[in-house]
Amino acid sequence: MITTEPETDPFEEHRRLLFATAYRMLGTVSDAEDIVQDAWLTWNKADRSEVRHPKAYLVRTVTNLSLNRLTSARATREEYVGPWLPEPLLTSPDVAQDRELAESVSMAMLVVLETLSPLERAVFVLREVFGFSHAEIAGFLDREEPAVRQISSRARKHVAARRPRFDTDSAERERVTGRFLTACAGGDINAVLEMLAPDVTAWSDGGGKVTAARRPLYGPDHVARWLFGVLAKPANAGVTVTTALVNGELGILAELHGTPIAVLTYDLENGLVRNLRIQVNPDKLAGLRR
Repeated sequence: MITTEPETDPFEEHRRLLFATAYRMLGTVSDAEDIVQDAWLTWNKADRSEVRHPKAYLVRTVTNLSLNRLTSARATREEYVGPWLPEPLLTSPDVAQDRELAESVSMAMLVVLETLSPLERAVFVLREVFGFSHAEIAGFLDREEPAVRQISSRARKHVAARRPRFDTDSAERERVTGRFLTACAGGDINAVLEMLAPDVTAWSDGGGKVTAARRPLYGPDHVARWLFGVLAKPANAGVTVTTALVNGELGILAELHGTPIAVLTYDLENGLVRNLRIQVNPDKLAGLRR
């Protein structure tokens, strides 16, 4: 009796790639999950006999769905209350160990990608993150290859000019994060001030749902005093704060009775914290559930 293994569904085989593409395109976990679900519905309705290259078909589907979602999201974000930050995502240690992969999903990179046009973002993600050829991307987007090459070059230069230059030493990041946690827990504002770069900037995203700074905070004194003011609020008395791998880098996760209520990520440059990003919008914390 001859038995054969059931064929793997191409959609399930490439699901992680599809989510990773949508997430880098949109910067939101919930939207990326919706896009993957919509792609699954499209895949199930497709005539499989007409699909010669399932991976390309699925990536094309996700890319175009993401482009449509991103274009409509731009108008919504213009009316957003306070700074808009991407949705954070808990990642596994293997992501953190792959430097290029970690950088491509880092909060700093997602913030930079927000400054690209939807089309530039799609081309950059497909080319620079996932290594698709210009010819393949042209097929995904129904564009001529020379035009895609131009878009790719423009997007790459744009990102290179805005990409933060920060330390990649994981041991140093672990040390600084530990010191930061200890100083905050002990109410040692001077220790925190010593860890902040002279030009430190902090953004907090509450989306109008919870209390957050409506504008970026500049300078060590302003940033540190705002942080300690938040920590001193009675509502935060039962909060537990731990380190966590967020978007490929060590960050800080705050939970109340096991529910994530905030995440803090930062850029480390010459041993100092330069950019602080604090996500407290409850609608954007689904990706932090362990």
